[in-house]
Amino acid sequence: MNVLSRLQAAFQSVLENMVPEHGPYLEMIRPAQDARFGDYQANMAMPLGKKIGLPPREVAQKIIDQLDISNWCETPEIAGPGFINLKLKTDWIANELSTMLKDPNLGVSSAAAPKTYILDYSSPNVAKPMHVGHIRSTVIGDSLARILRFVGHRVITDNHLGDWGTQFGMIIYGYKHFVDEERYKRTPIDELGRLYRFVRRLMDYHYSQASLPDLSSQIFKLAEQAKQKEEQLEGAAKPDAKKLRKELARLNEKRKDTQNQLAKAEQLIQDVEQDESLLQVANAHSGINQAVLNETADLHAGDPTNRQLWDEFLPACRDDIQKIYQRLDIDFDHELGESFYQPWLGEVVEEFKSRGLATESDGALCVFLDAFDSPMIIQKRDGAFLYATTDLATIRYRMQKWNPDVVLYVVDHRQHEHFAKLFAAADVWGYEQTEFRHVAFGTVMGPDGKPYKTRSGDTVGLEGLLDEAVQRARSVVDQNLEKSADLKFEEAERQQIAEVVGLGALKYADLSQNRASDYEFSYDKMLALKGNTAPYLLYPYARVNGIFAKGEIDSSTFRQAVKGLTLDRDQERRLGLLLLRFENALAESLVDYTPNTLANYLYELTAGFGQFYEKCKVLEAENETARQTRLALCDLVRRTLKTGLSLLGIDVVERM
Repeated sequence: MNVLSRLQAAFQSVLENMVPEHGPYLEMIRPAQDARFGDYQANMAMPLGKKIGLPPREVAQKIIDQLDISNWCETPEIAGPGFINLKLKTDWIANELSTMLKDPNLGVSSAAAPKTYILDYSSPNVAKPMHVGHIRSTVIGDSLARILRFVGHRVITDNHLGDWGTQFGMIIYGYKHFVDEERYKRTPIDELGRLYRFVRRLMDYHYSQASLPDLSSQIFKLAEQAKQKEEQLEGAAKPDAKKLRKELARLNEKRKDTQNQLAKAEQLIQDVEQDESLLQVANAHSGINQAVLNETADLHAGDPTNRQLWDEFLPACRDDIQKIYQRLDIDFDHELGESFYQPWLGEVVEEFKSRGLATESDGALCVFLDAFDSPMIIQKRDGAFLYATTDLATIRYRMQKWNPDVVLYVVDHRQHEHFAKLFAAADVWGYEQTEFRHVAFGTVMGPDGKPYKTRSGDTVGLEGLLDEAVQRARSVVDQNLEKSADLKFEEAERQQIAEVVGLGALKYADLSQNRASDYEFSYDKMLALKGNTAPYLLYPYARVNGIFAKGEIDSSTFRQAVKGLTLDRDQERRLGLLLLRFENALAESLVDYTPNTLANYLYELTAGFGQFYEKCKVLEAENETARQTRLALCDLVRRTLKTGLSLLGIDVVERM
């Protein structure tokens, strides 16, 4: 039951007779922040009054006079300058909860017009181990897929693996020159990861050396330009001064960024040159950057040796990634990597050329798009294709194969410009009827306010992150069980609880944040038993299980036997209202693809249950009617939490 949608439908039938564009006004119906003002509040009378030239309270009264909600709402009241306060009838809430109790889907209706969604998320480069940077795309994408499916949409998940790019040229070069054969035989993934990092370091060293003069020159030019702007500011007229200050701020910010790049390059060079043996290797491989590109080009051209190495490396790399996904309970319908689309890249380029959508510029083939200063390059001067070319080929394949209504790319915010150009190119290519959306997200930060890394400065590996979360959760489990001598948990159950709590806490810490924001990673915060954390949400589920076990009540039999509910206590009614908001929370989480909306709802529900449980005895209720009602509320909380958490990709434990 989506109460908010039902209210909006009732208001719509009134508003469409008052104004042509009523959508924005319907969005002004929200749950009341204070129970003294009812359950919901409609705040459209003030802006609507300005629109049609009537006092807000008069507008509010006109709306109330035409509303048809008497069967399930008390008489609406007007407050203040024109707020419309709405209170649901308590008997109606009780009846809806009774229906919800017997519904396996908890009263959530299927989408009236189901769509086909393709979700592109996770998408790691398979040539190197997954790291902390992959957690957000993976869990956000998985959660959105689960929610969309639950409400009745057709969902196709595709893990667009990076299995064909320069990273394999790096590993092939590393294998040919630096491999430790014994280590490769024992632990191939570890050795391939070491080779990737080693080659990357050598490449960065030579690139940094080459970039120093240009960076220094840029800083000098920016400083000169800033000085000129400062001189122009002296005595400038007010309108001109405002513009000049903006330009000066932009120049100073750009100079600061370039100085940071220079400092980073100098530090990287210093780190290599302080290691004599590493410096000797770096000097011996001074052409490594071009050599890696050559190895990549040979692989793409079908060189037998490089193709044989690629065929050898790829299964081991994919198996290693699959272990992470299995542990996180992540499944994909398809895992079509970049290599899958290589045969069609030339066709895509030719199609853009033949239709006049791409033109040559400085030897490269470019797609020039309105609203962008720079073009999207789809073929370089040397004939090589780019990520944009592969992404266009991917769009064409998906459109021909699945004909989606919506395609969501769950990729970090730094790729904003790439996707903006890609979607614009897809529109001119003929796919303007499909909605393409970049579901961007922020960065996982450390306590120092910088991207989360190890003490040595390396990016944190995802497998190690999961291990640490489980180990810390196990410590919390053991500490709490030591305080409860009457609870007996065997080793296997303790470890199972630690796995669920640890991995659930890791996921929830991410999903409870607004995806567009950066967030600080903290094991202590995510494993806290109070506050907006997974352990706090998991506990009521186990607590309700304990209530039903203590009362020797079979859940399925109980649900069918309940005849009706009576919400006599304020805490009962408030909890009932929260339960009826489940479908609305799901709907709101899909408006802008924000799983934190669902997470926040589950947190509110958990807090509401705590207030209810503190004031209302369940098994020892004052009469049988109250006992039945409270057991029903407990059961609905348990099921809603389990369902909601599962839609976030989080499991539950039967007892804690």
